[in-house]
Amino acid sequence: MLRTVLDHGPIARSTIARRTGLSPAAVTGHTAELTELGLLRELPEVGGAIGRPHVPVDLDTAHHVIGGIHLAVHFATVALLDVRGRVLVQRVIPHPSLDPVTVLLGAADALLELGRPHGIGVATGGWVDERTGSIIDHPLLGWRDVPARDLLTGHTGLAVAVDSHSRALVHAERLLGQTRARASVVQLFAGNVVDAAFATGDTVHHGPRSAAGAVAHLPVDDSTEPCDCGRTGCLQATVSEQTVARKAGLPFTELLDLAKKGDANSIALFHERARLLGQAAALLLDVLNPEILIVVDQSVHHVPGCLSALREEVDVRSWICDDAEKVVVPSSFSGRELATAGGAVLLNALYQDPLSTSLRRTS
Repeated sequence: MLRTVLDHGPIARSTIARRTGLSPAAVTGHTAELTELGLLRELPEVGGAIGRPHVPVDLDTAHHVIGGIHLAVHFATVALLDVRGRVLVQRVIPHPSLDPVTVLLGAADALLELGRPHGIGVATGGWVDERTGSIIDHPLLGWRDVPARDLLTGHTGLAVAVDSHSRALVHAERLLGQTRARASVVQLFAGNVVDAAFATGDTVHHGPRSAAGAVAHLPVDDSTEPCDCGRTGCLQATVSEQTVARKAGLPFTELLDLAKKGDANSIALFHERARLLGQAAALLLDVLNPEILIVVDQSVHHVPGCLSALREEVDVRSWICDDAEKVVVPSSFSGRELATAGGAVLLNALYQDPLSTSLRRTS
């Protein structure tokens, strides 16, 4: 019901009942509970030409904010979001060290300086066990078996949910972005970490210990880039931001700025990287056959021709996808991906079962 209001609000109770299949009495009861929790609000009465006036309801964005933490290789992004998933404020915090306790608690303190959220979602790359809230393995940070949820709950006293950034952004797309993602979706994330997530129907696939989505070691044609696993030509080792920056002899942000300004050499480097990502995208499309494949990558958003180069590679390589321009699309959250990923972990839990939360209305 809450998702129906998210999609269609302001909306009448009778329309909610029709769209959800709930009885009018159930809708009235749930509306009262969600209003008490500060998640819904009644709007002024609307009169109709025929029949009785109705009182529409909408999401109440005035009472609760959601905290989000995204842990990248070099920095954390902390943010506050409203219950519609809109980023209200965000801040980037460089890691003072790679000690996991220092990084996590420092990010939490920076978040609390922005405001007091009603819970915290945490997203990061690598292998994340959503069930236990632990970061099982993040090779680029050098972290293994980090109990992120327990550390943050103990430090802040708040409810904390932890998941991979790819699965978090799948949740965000399905709630707030691409409606086609609700049928089936693959998300391909390319940064310093390269990973993926897959969902169909109402289910995001986790696999045993939430290990699904590990595409870092997919082989890339003609790549001889050495990988930490001991082999050569692995996807992450070939296309990660660190690798691209090393090849260019420039920090990644400077290289990206040059490409934005039209530097031909920088653009060519990003186009080649996009074609390599297209190899992985084509394989994922053929294996999983989703309705849509979403690419989360800075160059796809900012460098002219990158998305076209990726799609062209998919058209050449995929046996299933016959229209990459329709199927392969960029993220809905350009410039807000990291802030949105953290918050989406908790927003997903909220929209799955809002009555199980500990939210209480505040004045």
